[in-house]
Amino acid sequence: MKYHHPHFLHTRYILVLILIISLSACKNESSGGFFSFGGIEELGNAEYIHKAVTNPPASLYMQDSVTAFYENRSYLPAWSSPGLRDGLLEALEASEDEGLIFGEYHGEKIREDLSNLEDLSEEERSRLDVIMTDAYLKYASHLYNGKTNPKDLHEIWDVPSVKIDHLAILEEAVEEKDFAKALDQIRSNHQIYNELKKSLKEYRDLSANFQGFEAIPEGETVEPGEEDSRISQIQERLEFFGYLKNTDSTGNKYTEELAEALKSFQEENGIENDGIIGNNTIRFLNKGYDQRRDQILVNLERWRWYPRDLGDHFILVNIANYRLQVVKNGDTVRTHKTMVGTEARKTPVFSREVKHLVFNPDWTIPPTIQNKDVIPGMQRNSNYLANRNIKVYDQSGNEVNPSRINWNGDQAKGLTYRQDPGASNPLGRVKIMYPNEYLIYLHDTPSQALFERNSRAESSGCVRVEDAIDLAKYLLEDQDEYTSDKVDEIIAGGEKTHVDMKQEVQVHHFYWTAWRENGRTRFTEDIYNYDKKLLKALKSGS
Repeated sequence: MKYHHPHFLHTRYILVLILIISLSACKNESSGGFFSFGGIEELGNAEYIHKAVTNPPASLYMQDSVTAFYENRSYLPAWSSPGLRDGLLEALEASEDEGLIFGEYHGEKIREDLSNLEDLSEEERSRLDVIMTDAYLKYASHLYNGKTNPKDLHEIWDVPSVKIDHLAILEEAVEEKDFAKALDQIRSNHQIYNELKKSLKEYRDLSANFQGFEAIPEGETVEPGEEDSRISQIQERLEFFGYLKNTDSTGNKYTEELAEALKSFQEENGIENDGIIGNNTIRFLNKGYDQRRDQILVNLERWRWYPRDLGDHFILVNIANYRLQVVKNGDTVRTHKTMVGTEARKTPVFSREVKHLVFNPDWTIPPTIQNKDVIPGMQRNSNYLANRNIKVYDQSGNEVNPSRINWNGDQAKGLTYRQDPGASNPLGRVKIMYPNEYLIYLHDTPSQALFERNSRAESSGCVRVEDAIDLAKYLLEDQDEYTSDKVDEIIAGGEKTHVDMKQEVQVHHFYWTAWRENGRTRFTEDIYNYDKKLLKALKSGS
């Protein structure tokens, strides 16, 4: 028999005790407020996981992705960490804050099973593991790219969709037991998106107690000083929305005080702020908090479509709100009013990089305008081209005499129509080019007075910019030879001048109809009627 020194026995006892304490601590950490499953550290086992994947307990939304995920990890359970389980359930419960729906991600099933873990068999826990993975993958897909496909809802959608490896992100979260890190990678970080989430909460609260109101009937336009039987309803509605303090009834008289309140309402809702009561204004006055909440939901979805990284230096055009912002290193450094395409000739949603500027541009008329305006114009009036200083060229670049063209045949459609530089040229004195197949660009316009209007869907698709020359000067600030005076000199010379860009600036033509500004939610008119289509797609669970 070996003799063990008492000091040795004491040391061994301490080591064993430390090991027991360590195992106990690990076990306690893994339970994290949930049950320890009778000493079982995993949420399930590979055999049952495999069975659940190949014969899912319920309809899996992301069957192929779920299968690939578990195949890669040899069907080992993924959600054994209480921190991960807590993180997923908390994220799903907060999905409403993102404008998504808890019940669409097995939410009730996961919540119920997690609250009764000790009563679940190993096979049931394995099925739960698979359901949680499916819930995460669907939620991550919706949170990162949206629930709907923008290409199904737009005539032209050409915004690059950045892919992300949801399986790799989930695997990393499982290995590191860090769900918050996964969430940070899939949730939009756009300021507009985050501010809209505040608006959603505000309008959900408002709509919860909203009982609706009697619609104000449409009718004849009413100007200040006139009388109309709807005035008292309009006064009450402006008071309801906070644009007018409780005042004595004006009866049927449309007073200046009411007109000023209405102008504020019109301004904040992106409609013509002329103080005139028209049917478009009436339709906006009839929109309740529930409709505004839905409008916010629609715009949260849009900002899930848009790329997470718009660049360090970019031009952001909100088509619906007739605004252009220049953003550099996270700060808005310039803002310009714009005019965009009409409903019939919509400005497309797309992104490109600015390549060059053209001062004193001529205007090569695009096919749409050529076929819908120019050729019919010549069919009606033989002086149409001469009156507009438009010349015609064949495919070899040779000028063609308009009197020798058969304007009622196919010949006219195969020619090129170009307007020389000048004061009447619709492109004004500069165009900012980012080559694209839609023939869309930013440009100046001789019709500056149109920018005073609140509704400015006036163009044939391109974006007219107020103070476009100032914007052009800004884009050339990194090129010392193009000082402000030099640009003025080029313009005064009248010659067409091409200047290449050196700095990288992206242009994003986006469309959104709700945002937050100075602590208030702002809305604008849905000029292309995209909101209704998108809301229908969201509610149908597309």
